[in-house]
Amino acid sequence: MILEQFIYFATAPFLHNMKRFKNIKISDIIIEGMLGLATILFILMPFLYVFIESFVINGEINFNFYKELLDSGYLLTNTLKLGFITSFTSLLTSIVLAVYLFMTRDTIKRIITFILSVTLISPPFVTSLSYISLFGRRGFITHKVLSLNLDPYNMWGVVAMQTLAFISLNTLILYGLLASIDKDAINSARSLGANTNRIIIDIILPQIRNPMITVFLLSFFKSVADFATPSIIGGRFNVLALQSYFEVIANGNLAKASSMNVLLLLPIVFLYLILNRLYDKRPIQSKSQSLSKVIIKRNGTIYYIFAIISILLVTLLTMLYLSIIFSAFTTMSKGELVFSLKNFRNAGKYINDSMLRSIAYSLIAAIFGTFIGFLIGYYVIIKKSRFMRLIDLISNMPYIIPGTFFGLGYLLFFKSPPLALTGTSIIVVLNVLFKQMPFATRVGNSAMSSVDRNVINSIRDLGANTYYEIKDGIIPNIRSSIGISIINSFTATMTTVGSIIFLVYPGKKLMTLVMFDVINSGKYDEGAVIALLIMIICLIFNILVSKLIVRESTFNKFS
Repeated sequence: MILEQFIYFATAPFLHNMKRFKNIKISDIIIEGMLGLATILFILMPFLYVFIESFVINGEINFNFYKELLDSGYLLTNTLKLGFITSFTSLLTSIVLAVYLFMTRDTIKRIITFILSVTLISPPFVTSLSYISLFGRRGFITHKVLSLNLDPYNMWGVVAMQTLAFISLNTLILYGLLASIDKDAINSARSLGANTNRIIIDIILPQIRNPMITVFLLSFFKSVADFATPSIIGGRFNVLALQSYFEVIANGNLAKASSMNVLLLLPIVFLYLILNRLYDKRPIQSKSQSLSKVIIKRNGTIYYIFAIISILLVTLLTMLYLSIIFSAFTTMSKGELVFSLKNFRNAGKYINDSMLRSIAYSLIAAIFGTFIGFLIGYYVIIKKSRFMRLIDLISNMPYIIPGTFFGLGYLLFFKSPPLALTGTSIIVVLNVLFKQMPFATRVGNSAMSSVDRNVINSIRDLGANTYYEIKDGIIPNIRSSIGISIINSFTATMTTVGSIIFLVYPGKKLMTLVMFDVINSGKYDEGAVIALLIMIICLIFNILVSKLIVRESTFNKFS
């Protein structure tokens, strides 16, 4: 009854507009209605059901779980403390690396961007596996090299690994804008006698104010929603996301888990609204049409500090990912590490058919997610549908919803008829598909905005319908954007954990969940094998799509 009423009121404005605009095609009405219904069912309703479950207990409104969580306070405090510390460290390190990347030589720039691009296709907690291998109680560096006996399992270990896990994407976001700033402004400052320190402070850093806010927000969202890293290397340090996972898996207390996820969402929304006001609303200075190169002397205190920190960060990041390969191909024999394929044989029994299942789910999510996202963009930008603007807004909700929140919403909403999908493969595919929808719709909107309207009008003048308008007028002009969306959706699905952790049954697990279980059981070498396989699959897929659709290698687009 609630669902029917909500769909009626949500679609009422759309139906009203249909009466007013009789020239709208029936096919467009059907497509918009299907897109709207899908977005409401698979994004909005699961979101609302988490809220309902958190304070409606046995048919009565009850806030006891919220009171209990706020009275104890430590989970919320730990979560916020971890989120803010990680966000600051991630932002600072990303700024340093992005500025150094902007100023350094082309050869070094290509090497660093390649390393950062490769690290983007790894599972979100893979750095934790390397952390254990290198800095654990029996780690190669702490125990073998330095002969130290330290306890690395605490909040600071989580902060360090989250910072390194986020640094690749954050750096590429900042560098992407730096690469497009007006080069003539920098060259003019040099001509007027400005030294490198002043150029960095007065010209380069002010140009990335808005991306800095974006990076901080992204880091905060991912940090507070991360339960895997605290679970693996947090020790006794506990946070809301991790405890909500235990409440579902160990205790089956969906109401309390829902309360934790709502409590987790509130600071995310609050911070988003606050920092959104700090965005510089003035138009960003457009990229100079001059073909001149940036001339900045690589000297000065700030540059040398940035260079040293950047080299250390890239070296550490490289070590962490090389240690995965090292762990996958080595094993202990008589107290010594020796080359062996034993880990691959042992990992085989954990992987089974999860590899094929992961690839299949990722392909479905990538293709259909991109199709839906770009179709929404088509009706928002090209058709200028007011109804689809609302749907576009709803489709972006997963951007700020923690993975555990989104997965719990699916578990609650789809556990009962008429949409009883819990325990099926369909619910997992739908979850990963719509979890990645914000990226697909944003890329879709951007791609549609770049399409020449004269081409669209010409096709319409010839009497073509919507199908041919999209097929002949739009798709040929947005191939690159389609490829980028497919690559992102496939990689994100292959490496996702949080949103599907509550939905996948033991016999239907994906590779990331198998890896998570293997690492938690102490089988780190087998976990390294699974991590390596995931990265190889994502890398191969990225290269293939780049060659077939994008036409330009993903790794070269930043150079």
